[in-house]
Amino acid sequence: MLTQQAILDALKAVKYPGYTRDVVSFGLVKSVAVNGGSAHVTLQLTGGNAQTAQQIKTEAEKVLRGVKGVEQLYIEVLAPAGAQAPVQSQGPKGVPGIRRVVAVASGKGGVGKSTVSVNLACALRHLGATVGLLDCDIYGPSIPLMMGIHDKPTISAEEKLVPPFKHGVKLMSMGFLIDGDAPVIWRGPMIMKTIQQFVSDVEWGELDYLLVDLPPGTGDAQLSLCQTVPLDGGVIVTTPQEASLGVVRKGIAMFEKVNVPILGIVENMSYFTTPNGERVEIFGHGGGRAEAERRKIPFLGEIPIYVEIRVGGDAGVPVVVSGSQAPPAKAFIDIAKTLHKTLQ
Repeated sequence: MLTQQAILDALKAVKYPGYTRDVVSFGLVKSVAVNGGSAHVTLQLTGGNAQTAQQIKTEAEKVLRGVKGVEQLYIEVLAPAGAQAPVQSQGPKGVPGIRRVVAVASGKGGVGKSTVSVNLACALRHLGATVGLLDCDIYGPSIPLMMGIHDKPTISAEEKLVPPFKHGVKLMSMGFLIDGDAPVIWRGPMIMKTIQQFVSDVEWGELDYLLVDLPPGTGDAQLSLCQTVPLDGGVIVTTPQEASLGVVRKGIAMFEKVNVPILGIVENMSYFTTPNGERVEIFGHGGGRAEAERRKIPFLGEIPIYVEIRVGGDAGVPVVVSGSQAPPAKAFIDIAKTLHKTLQ
């Protein structure tokens, strides 16, 4: 039989965002009512905002639906007096016209995340999908260079930004809005406002996929981005060595914390083949696949080290565009096929 105590015990697994303490020990559980298989829980916040309330509500639903005997569940999260009431929807609202939003992330920089984002976008376009690519790396935007375009966005009649278009992909990046090598010296709230505008104030039109190239790392900015952009899933890019895999685990935890499905791991720089055919595993090999198997999440594929990939990125012509039938491009196209099949 379902009891109030069973509900309270389960709620002890719900941590207040940013703290190790749970909502029960914080005294945020205002009431618990149980009637047969139905449970009604009211949580009263004393601080935070709508995003905090939504995250707590989502986590509470997740753990309580796993309690034996729960057939119907209603959770109400009350905002503190004078604060904005929390939203009742499950996460951010979708972007009209965009079928799927997929984040490409990495626990650390230097693993080729943007290279994967660019070529994956072009590979999905090669497969016939309509694709947009949003560069959320505000401090170090590299998408304009890799896609070979530095045009400024125009303004539509509806006063929205019209994204530049190259290699069949619609693009938006801070790199289109700043001059040359000018640095972006902003605090977090300004970055969040910009990301929100890149999603809602850009005329993306009809897209099968919007890929979001997240900044490296797993800090507050990345967590907030995941909660702001309505993500259908995340792809994590790593290199084979343990130093990279260690932060991959943090990337996985980041997606899990904000309830974003993990679509899989990509192992970049997997190995190098010399001109005489010798295979050299510069950073080791197989770490990405092993981590995926250990965590029971999909392994999307491995990308060897090819000079053509680097040359294409520097020249603004991704390898998938310059030679779609060549082995370097095939690695990305195979991953795109797997991703496309997963999201159908």
